Amino acid sequence: MEVIESFAEEIEKLKKVKGINYIDAVILFCENHGYEVESIAMLVKKDPVLISKIRNEAELSNLLKNSKRSRLPI
Repeated sequence: MEVIESFAEEIEKLKKVKGINYIDAVILFCENHGYEVESIAMLVKKDPVLISKIRNEAELSNLLKNSKRSRLPI
C-alpha cells in the first residue's frame, strides 16, 4: 500500500511544483524514473482518487467522452 500512496503523492507534488496536469505528471514521473507508461498502469488503477482526477482532466480536454454528456436524460 505504501508504494501506491507514495506514487500518488509524487504525482500530486509534480502537478503542483511543475504546474502541469495529472496526465503530464504521470508521464514526467515515468521519464524521471525510467519506467514505461504502460508499466505504471497498475499503480494508477489501484488509486481510485487518482483515476477520477485523470479521467476528469481527460474529459475536460476532450481526450475521453464525457460520461455525463453521453447519457440520455431521463
